[in-house]
Amino acid sequence: MSPAPGPRPGGRSARIQQAVHASTRKLLDERDRADITVPMIAADAGVTPSTIYRRWGDITELFADVALERLHPDAPPRETGSVRGDLVAWAQDYLEEMSSPVGRAALRDVVMSADTVRSEDGTNQFRCATFCRTQIETILGRGEPVQGVVEHVIDHVVAPIIYRILFDLDPLEADRVGELVDHALDAAVRV
Repeated sequence: MSPAPGPRPGGRSARIQQAVHASTRKLLDERDRADITVPMIAADAGVTPSTIYRRWGDITELFADVALERLHPDAPPRETGSVRGDLVAWAQDYLEEMSSPVGRAALRDVVMSADTVRSEDGTNQFRCATFCRTQIETILGRGEPVQGVVEHVIDHVVAPIIYRILFDLDPLEADRVGELVDHALDAAVRV
C-alpha cells in the first residue's frame, strides 16, 4: 500500500500527523519496535487506531513515514567553494547521519515500506531517493552542469554508502568518500 501524500498544511490532518509521529518517536525511544502496536500509538497520540490504519495502512508504513521525516534534509547542502568539495562534504555528512543508530533504523524502516507516492506526472516516486536527488541537484546547480551526474553520484556514492550501512558490519570509511565522488565525476565526464 502506498502511503498517502503528506497532509495538507495546517488543520486537523497536520495535528493528527504531528501527534502520531511524536507518539511513535517517543515509543520507539522507550521500547523495542517489536513491542509497539498501533493501539499503543493511538492511545498515546489521543486518536483512534482506525485513524492510524486509515492514514498509514499498517505499523510498517507508519514507522517508515516517521523515518522519512527524520531523513528529510532540514537545510541545503553546505557550500565549500567547489562542486567536488560540496559533494564530498554532503556525502560525508550523509554517511555520518545514516550510519548512526537512528539513521540505520530509519533506513531499515524505509526499506521495509512501500516508500512511494504518486507524483503529478502519474509516476511513482521514492521519497527517500528524492531527498538525495534534490540535495545532489542543488549542489550540481552551483557549477557547470554535466549530463547524468546525479545518477552517477547515486550509483557511485550513495549506493555504496547505503549498501555498507545496511548489509555490512562496518559503514564506509569517511576518508573514502572523496574517492567515490571522484569516480562519480569521472564516470559522468566519460559519458
